[in-house]
Amino acid sequence: MLIRNATLADGRRRDVRVAGERIEAVARRLPVTGEEANEDRTGTKSDRTGSSEKTLDATGKLLLPGMIDAHVHAREPGFPHKGSWTTLGRTAAAGGVTTVVDQPNTDPPTVDGASFDRKATLAERCLVDYGINGGVTPEWRSGELFDRPLFALGEVFLADSTGEMGIESDLFEDAVREASERGIAVTVHAEDASLFSEEARERTDADAWSAFRSAEAERAAIEQACAVGERCGAQLHVAHTSTPEGIDVASEQGMTCEVTPHHLFLSRADLEDLGTEGRMNPPLRSEARRKEVFERVVDGTVDIVATDHAPHTRAEKDAGIWDAPSGVPGVETALPLLLAAARRGELSYERIRDLTAANPAAIFDLPRKGRVESGKDADLVCVDPDGEEEIRGQTLHSSAGWTPFEGSEGVFPEWTMVRGQVVYKRTGAGQEDGEDASNECFGDPIGENVHSASKATEERRSIE
Repeated sequence: MLIRNATLADGRRRDVRVAGERIEAVARRLPVTGEEANEDRTGTKSDRTGSSEKTLDATGKLLLPGMIDAHVHAREPGFPHKGSWTTLGRTAAAGGVTTVVDQPNTDPPTVDGASFDRKATLAERCLVDYGINGGVTPEWRSGELFDRPLFALGEVFLADSTGEMGIESDLFEDAVREASERGIAVTVHAEDASLFSEEARERTDADAWSAFRSAEAERAAIEQACAVGERCGAQLHVAHTSTPEGIDVASEQGMTCEVTPHHLFLSRADLEDLGTEGRMNPPLRSEARRKEVFERVVDGTVDIVATDHAPHTRAEKDAGIWDAPSGVPGVETALPLLLAAARRGELSYERIRDLTAANPAAIFDLPRKGRVESGKDADLVCVDPDGEEEIRGQTLHSSAGWTPFEGSEGVFPEWTMVRGQVVYKRTGAGQEDGEDASNECFGDPIGENVHSASKATEERRSIE
C-alpha cells in the first residue's frame, strides 16, 4: 500500500509505503510502483494494468504509530464473561491500539510455566500484537517464567487488587533482584496498604474508596519500590500513577511511570455521577491533583499513557462501594480521548505519539515499533483530526458494555493496521468495491507475541 499525503504527528506531510509487514519508505513524494494505477470511486487506487500496489489518499488525515498499551487485563483464562483475547483484540483495534500487554492476575495467575503456556495459547486469538507479563506470588516459579518470552515481570502488587496478589516486601525485593539479573523490566502496582484509611470504612458513599486508598499510600509505596529498584540495579516501571507526588518520586529516582486515561480525565468530582463505575485501584483523586497529573503528562515528566483496561460487567459493578470489583474498561477510548484533548489544544500530537507509542517501545525494548519510520513495523492508525464524536458504551466493543467516559468527546480511528494488514476499518474509510458499507470491518486475528517475534527475528539475522 502507498499512503499519500498523510500528516504525521510532527506536522510533516509525507507519503508512506508499506511493503509486507514493514514501512518501506517515508518521503515527501513516492512514485507508484509498477504500471500506472487507476483511482476508483472510494479513493483507493487499484492497478488494472499490472501494478499490485494500492494507493490511499490521506490528505487531511493524521497518520500515527499504533498505540502500545503496556497495561491491560484480558481476563482470560478465568473470566471470559468479562473479556477474552478475542474481544480485547477487537476493542484495541477499534481504538487504534496495535499492541496490548496483559497482566498476570487471571485465574490461574501467570506465575509459572504452565500458566504462561496456557495464556500464550489463548492469546493466539488476538487481533493485534501482544505481550504477556509474569506475576509474583509466594508460589511463583521464577525459573519457569524467565525461560518464557515474558514482556515484563508484573504488575507486581505491593497491595491487594483484583486477584489478591499482594506480596510482602522481602519477596518483592527477591523478585526485583532476579528480574534485574535476567535483564527483565519490572512493573509495579505501588500502594502501601498500611497507610490505607480505616476511618473511611465507616462510609458507604462512592467517594469512600478514594478516601480509603489514600494518596499518601501511593507516594510511600513508590518511594519504597524505587529504593528496592536502586539497590537491585533494576529497570522499574511504576504502573498507573495517580498523584503528582508519586510521579515526581518516580521521576526523581530515575524510574519510568505511566498514567491512565481515567486518572488523566476523571476525578473525585465525577464520583457522584459514576458511582461504583468509578471504583478502581489506585482510585480517582481530587480535581486539583488531576490537573497536576495532566500538567506532568504534558511537560514530559510522565513517560507513557497506559489504560489499565480492566473490564467488569455492569451487573458486577451494580453493588455497594465495598463489594463492587475495581477496574474500568479503557483500551478503546484512550487514544480517542487524547486526540480530542489535542484538538482542544491541551497537548500536542507529538506528545501523544511519544506517550502512546515511541516511549513504550523504547522502555520495553520494542525496536521495530513506535514510530512512522522506514524499517519499522507497519503498525499504523489513520484518523480524521476533526472527526470528533461522543463516546457511547453501547457502541464500544468491550464485553463490559459500558464506559466511565460516557458522553465525553473522542476522535476514533478510520482504520488500524498491524504489521501491514488492516485489522479494523470504519464505514466508508478506504472502502473497496464489493464491501458492505453498512458496518465496520475487522480483519482476522494476526497477533504475535512481540518479544518472542523480536527474538526469532534477531536469531534469523544472526544466522544470516
